[in-house]
Amino acid sequence: MILTVTLNAALDVTYEVAELVPGGTHRANAVHERAGGKGVNVARVLTALGHDRVLATGLAGGPAGAEITAELAAAGIPARFAPIAGDSRRTVAIVASGDATMFNEPGPVVTAEEWHGFRELFRALCAEAEVVVLSGSLPPGVPADAYALLTADARARGVRVLLDADGEPLRLGLAAGPDVVKPNTAELARVAGPGPVTEAARSLLDAASGTSAVVVSRGADGLLGVTSGGTWSVRPPRALAGNPTGAGDAAAAALARALCGETPVDWPVALADAVALSAAAVLVPVAGDVDLAAYRAFSQEISCRSSRQPR
Repeated sequence: MILTVTLNAALDVTYEVAELVPGGTHRANAVHERAGGKGVNVARVLTALGHDRVLATGLAGGPAGAEITAELAAAGIPARFAPIAGDSRRTVAIVASGDATMFNEPGPVVTAEEWHGFRELFRALCAEAEVVVLSGSLPPGVPADAYALLTADARARGVRVLLDADGEPLRLGLAAGPDVVKPNTAELARVAGPGPVTEAARSLLDAASGTSAVVVSRGADGLLGVTSGGTWSVRPPRALAGNPTGAGDAAAAALARALCGETPVDWPVALADAVALSAAAVLVPVAGDVDLAAYRAFSQEISCRSSRQPR
């Protein structure tokens, strides 16, 4: 089973407009409302791909939390969230001219008792998991080392971990040795410092004991994968217009799927698959969805450029 964790789950609202004009009045061409947050999006993509053992977990509460869990149930996405007293956050994405502008609420305050309750639930769910995806922001009240603690909980039970975080939660999470770390270029720079992306990724790999790969999302330039066996660069087949907000989560879904099973990850294959899936996510208006026909077509077009430099 792939277990996705969204500690700061959200009710996502997406507006499609022809053009975004600061200070102007806009008429939305379409409005979408659904459960969101990075881990929820990963679970949604995996479900769309037909992965039959996926479970979304995290924290949810209040009217927005009730809408989140109800929407996931209606969409056929298995979920088991720990309840909190606070109202889960909302996010707004305005998509115009192939770009997205985001407005993210900070999230509800989580008490120490609620955090402890989630950790107990998480440990129990790990008994059935092969891979855990820890992704997204932390709501107020959840400790900055939350991902380090959850990584240690999962690793103690023999579960592989993919970490997709930012700032202090990412920096502290590295110490627990997640199997794969997936920052974007800005997140990488905030943790590893300025400099060439490949060198920064290698420094992150060196700093994270037990980590087998650092995979960097580079937007329109695709993915960079750095492992002890070498470095691979994969780009989408062409420039794509659409909503890029769910592309990183689609890539995480592909990498989580590659981590399942007993055989070592074939990184060139896994990275090419992740770029194909993330490119297919750009073509749909809402994060968490993918264009499956485009994904199959991209899978035939994408090649992986290798620079094998064993360390």
